[in-house]
Amino acid sequence: MIDQQHCPACGALNQCALADPRSATQACWCYAVAIAPAVLQALPVELRDKACLCPRCAQVLDQLQQTSSDQG
Repeated sequence: MIDQQHCPACGALNQCALADPRSATQACWCYAVAIAPAVLQALPVELRDKACLCPRCAQVLDQLQQTSSDQG
């Protein structure tokens, strides 16, 4: 069974708002970024579409930093 609160690539918390009942009504961080298809395709088939990647494994940390500085 896949734990939906952990990244399938590294096992770290994925910070997915939808996987946490306390924040499930909020938009997830992944809605504000573009994840390269190659990053998703690099996952083993059995892990795809089961749980969200963490921002580091999704390779979007720079996009998230840009989004937060744009809002500030």
